[in-house]
Amino acid sequence: MDQEVIPKTILNWIDGEECEAITGDTFGKLSPVSGKELGRVARSRVEDVQKAIQVARRAQPAWADSTPVYRGDLLYDIAQAMRKQQEEIASIVSLETGMSFKQALGETGGAIAQGEFMAGEGRRLYGRTTTSAVPNKYAMVVRQPLGVAGLIIAANTPIANVAWKVFPALICGNAAVLKAAEDTPATAWIVGRIAKEVGLPPGVLNIIQGYGEEAGAPLVASPEVDVISFTGSTEVGRQIAEVAGRRLAKVSLELGGKNPLVVCDDADLENAANWVLLSAFSNAGQRCASGSRIIIFDSIYEKFRNLLVERTEKLKVGPGDDDDFGPVINEVQLTNMLSAIERAREKGAVVLTGGHRLTDPAHVDGFYMAPTILENVDPQDEISTKEIFGPITCLYRVQDFAEALNLANDSPYGLTACIHTRSIHRAIEFTQKIQAGVAMVNAGTYGSEPHMPFGGLKQSGNGTREPGTEALDVYSDLKDIYINIDTEML
Repeated sequence: MDQEVIPKTILNWIDGEECEAITGDTFGKLSPVSGKELGRVARSRVEDVQKAIQVARRAQPAWADSTPVYRGDLLYDIAQAMRKQQEEIASIVSLETGMSFKQALGETGGAIAQGEFMAGEGRRLYGRTTTSAVPNKYAMVVRQPLGVAGLIIAANTPIANVAWKVFPALICGNAAVLKAAEDTPATAWIVGRIAKEVGLPPGVLNIIQGYGEEAGAPLVASPEVDVISFTGSTEVGRQIAEVAGRRLAKVSLELGGKNPLVVCDDADLENAANWVLLSAFSNAGQRCASGSRIIIFDSIYEKFRNLLVERTEKLKVGPGDDDDFGPVINEVQLTNMLSAIERAREKGAVVLTGGHRLTDPAHVDGFYMAPTILENVDPQDEISTKEIFGPITCLYRVQDFAEALNLANDSPYGLTACIHTRSIHRAIEFTQKIQAGVAMVNAGTYGSEPHMPFGGLKQSGNGTREPGTEALDVYSDLKDIYINIDTEML
């Protein structure tokens, strides 16, 4: 794959132009596959963020005054330009994350679909009209933009994360400052380049590179940022909510998950095993919606456990299209995973397969974690209750449906969940009673679509939903309008 698709120095986009950090400082972006430097990245700090915010504030009124249809047409042009450059974008995503080109191409297609869908909302930016109890009085509700949107994304599915936030923020008439994930800076950078090529007005979309504490934190703290949307860990989400809450800023948080996948005694075990492996290990388990708690009925536990272990040990780990998943994003993440497994072992967990870093010649230079399955894990242990964000999953044995549902709900998180069963009764009861923002039947714990709302309960979020039309509620406010008619003037 041609590494030249990534610039030697990945810069900020401010006011429609590329620019270095004010200090000129940079940091290195390493390849998860080889451990070698892919390029240098602008190391922005508070002054760079303030500059981007001021530019966005100047550009926003004219953007808001344009019609939603005009805004939608421009966003549609961006999505179509992304489609024309889909292979280049996918190459960047693949290089930065270590996922295969085939998987990166699919993720890029999903981001384009998100852009196309949200662009169409320019012709459907609905308010409503209603009646009034007062004679000669008319009432209506319209949407209005908030101002400047601060967008902070994660590196796990980088182009999808950009699309999920940028398109709805802009269609509502806001200007945006996007803080790119430090592990996937070029993915955000190329979207800025495409926006300029298409003719998005300067300052409407600004992209800041840098570390979270140096570039993300000033964005959250700025009183001139009207809405903050963050995808990432629950720990950081709490910090953002606290800081933004002091100034009563609007906040959307899409946080972590410890997502249960229940396998009943009447399930199609071959299909269930396929979906467990995809949920637990695809994208190296780096999904907030990954299946990290596999809850299995006792009567089929040994059979299904053996099937999972057998299939897991056949998985191919590497960056190629024929591999099942690639490396994790950086060495710090890998080290944290290994430490979590070791702490679980000390508490009595049994590693059925995996549990180690891959150090053979094909993997030694990259950040590769063996696909790992654990059992004999207490539901209250750290590895059961804290998001690990890697190719690690745990098995739990239950007697029946009631115990499975109780265990599935016994979690600080509530993002996604799935049940495998042939019973319509179990399926309906599970989807109604599971404490999660997304519930699936006979599938995986992931697989959201652009037109559907995504988000979670408990520590998985603060109740907002992105994408879908529900994202419009994040990036706009409602205004009541009343009009009194003087009948003598008729």
